[in-house]
Amino acid sequence: MPVTRIDHLVLTVGDLERTIEWYCGVAGMTHLRFGKDRHALAFGEQKINLHVRGHEIEPHAAVPTAGSADVCFIVDEAPDTLRERLDRLGIPIELGPVARDGATGELTSYYLRDPDGNLVELSSYRW
Repeated sequence: MPVTRIDHLVLTVGDLERTIEWYCGVAGMTHLRFGKDRHALAFGEQKINLHVRGHEIEPHAAVPTAGSADVCFIVDEAPDTLRERLDRLGIPIELGPVARDGATGELTSYYLRDPDGNLVELSSYRW
């Protein structure tokens, strides 16, 4: 039974509202509420469930820590357009544009930090 895709992952965060604002504003994700006061960020057919540090949902990672993620998201934007949008939003770019190897080919990537210091790579496959 091979894995076919990621359904969701969990991100431990320090400030729920700040995280939601950042991912919705910078990465164009959608904030979802579900269950009993649960929160997630949706994009495509995936989502990121959000756990507030110290209030994680059971079961959870052995050592849930805000700021320990390193994740790459694919955007449907040309690299120059992405750079212009990040500049307009005042989002500091840690590195980029740089060429990287993605799951299905060559990417152009920009590296950013979210409010908890997670490394967020926003990437475009070659246009």
